[in-house]
Amino acid sequence: MDKKLILKSGKEYKGRSFGADKSAAGELVFATGMVGYVESLTDPSYRGQILVMTYPLLGNYGVPDKSNWESDKIQVAGLIVSSYIDTPSHHASLKSLGKWLRDENIPALEIRDTRALAINLRQKGSLPGKIVINKNIRFEDPNLSNLVAEVSVKRPKIYGKGSKTVVVLDCGIKRNIIRELVERKVKVILAPWNFDPFAEKIKFQGLLISNGPGNPKMCVETIAIVKKALINNMPIFGICLGNQILALSAGGDTDKMKFGHRGQNQPVSRLGSKKCFLTTQNHGFEVKKVPQGFKPWFVNLNDNTNEGIVHKSKPFMSVQFHPESCPGPLDTGWLFDEFIKNI
Repeated sequence: MDKKLILKSGKEYKGRSFGADKSAAGELVFATGMVGYVESLTDPSYRGQILVMTYPLLGNYGVPDKSNWESDKIQVAGLIVSSYIDTPSHHASLKSLGKWLRDENIPALEIRDTRALAINLRQKGSLPGKIVINKNIRFEDPNLSNLVAEVSVKRPKIYGKGSKTVVVLDCGIKRNIIRELVERKVKVILAPWNFDPFAEKIKFQGLLISNGPGNPKMCVETIAIVKKALINNMPIFGICLGNQILALSAGGDTDKMKFGHRGQNQPVSRLGSKKCFLTTQNHGFEVKKVPQGFKPWFVNLNDNTNEGIVHKSKPFMSVQFHPESCPGPLDTGWLFDEFIKNI
């Protein structure tokens, strides 16, 4: 058996391949969701990462039509599961997970004890790893690259119709964010991460900063655009990476987490209330310093990390979790309504 998962710490795990027969390197991370592997694998926030799924069974409902994905392709560098099911059963399934991975040239290994692997990552933190199939390769750290530039659209696209227009800075957007905005009868201009709508004289009433992969401090041009929006008192809504970019734009700071939050069961509380929301999350960085004029909005009930900021008097808000879900609970979809109210 010449198929292995190798961690930079030196730990090795033998496995059975069910994806593409190729080696791949990236940051090794784990997610705790029981369902939603199609949405997770196509989430651009996973760009450059080897994803370990802690739920033991994967592949049992196959892969649906592309219209149900969160982007146009699989974004992960590789996939690790405990038990792969090659006989899917679901009315919407068009192919098996293994065939999809092979079609998209993404390697995947079945490693029996993914629990031990997740414990290792919790104790030592996310670290470089590589799937080695037939040919050894070097380790890679995706956080040293501008991953946002890789996953963002190259030119603006327009979705929906409405009397109000929202510019969405695409840092690696999940499609359901666009669906949620269009459903609320607004026109959406999906723009590249470095597209300046102010310089281009675009008429719009709100700015949304999307989720995306990697280190937010790499998004220098996005941060500069958001600073202009702050000066113009433009209603702003940041999601996931957008939360970190808003904080940096306003003078706050961010830092890398030990192993991040990935899954559909992260509990957050809205500060000043006794309400808890279950949320979908996928991030490895956090807001460490809340900028002046803002206040913490949500907090993670597992580790007390920041889960959102809101300005004390101006229409600026952002959250670290995914209110559009897909996959996951629908607890926080009302945040899109708050954004529309600000507009």
